Amino acid sequence: MKNSARTARIIGRTFRIILIIVLLGICLLPIYWMVITSFKMQEEIFSVPPTFFPKKFTVKNYLSIIVGDISASIKFLTYFKNSIIVAISTVAVTLLLATPAAYAFSRIPFKGKKNLIYFVLVSQMLPIVIILIPIYRSFLKLSLVSTYPGLVLSYMVFTLPFSIWILKGYFDGIPRELDNAAKVDGCTRMQTMIKVILPNVTPGLTAASIVVFIQSWDEFMISLTLMDKDSMRTLPVGIIQSFVGQFTIKWGEMMAASVITTIPVVILFMFLSTYLIGGLTAGAVKG
Repeated sequence: MKNSARTARIIGRTFRIILIIVLLGICLLPIYWMVITSFKMQEEIFSVPPTFFPKKFTVKNYLSIIVGDISASIKFLTYFKNSIIVAISTVAVTLLLATPAAYAFSRIPFKGKKNLIYFVLVSQMLPIVIILIPIYRSFLKLSLVSTYPGLVLSYMVFTLPFSIWILKGYFDGIPRELDNAAKVDGCTRMQTMIKVILPNVTPGLTAASIVVFIQSWDEFMISLTLMDKDSMRTLPVGIIQSFVGQFTIKWGEMMAASVITTIPVVILFMFLSTYLIGGLTAGAVKG
């Protein structure tokens, strides 16, 4: 009986390991294909059967977008700069607004709080295509089209509700005794939040920052609509505009640009993955 139970456990564990490996392979295959394609010559990319490792390893695709044609290099660096500015600005403004809002939802009692927090969450579920035209028309009248503030504000329609929800869950996990102790010491609400509570929610702030950064870094549709000047386009739109033509697609250069675009996100996740998982878990199960 014991041997049968042990065999069943071994079989179950082996099956789970195989399943994890298969699922991991499915998830990583597009990334692997993107990377190896960036090191292939144009003719090898379309070879049949496809090669899973470059026969002739080349860095020509990377050189052509970084130090190749001057105009193309300048464009790529401009797109990269725009993405950095927009992503960092979106993170900063989102956290600046989401933190006090989440603290208020967690700590301050007011009428209709429960319904309002659910409304905040539901507002994130609106499809982009429904609100894209109203946003464009409004920003056109306000002269915010093809500007950094305009793109940041449009991204916040989606990043702000998510950040408020995540941070509220984290604030709910902080004992209220800390607030009472700070009040006894003479701290105001704002001083309590900044000096006492915020140092204890660093993982939540980090998790929200990573998610907001990735959302604004990878977003395509809003940037394509609002940034109608080539000098203001972000990387996702700039890559399509640069390497996808009417009759040809420069797959090697596009994959090389995609790899470079992915590197900041990968580095960010590698160093802050622990905070991301912990923050998302806390925000999902509390409150």
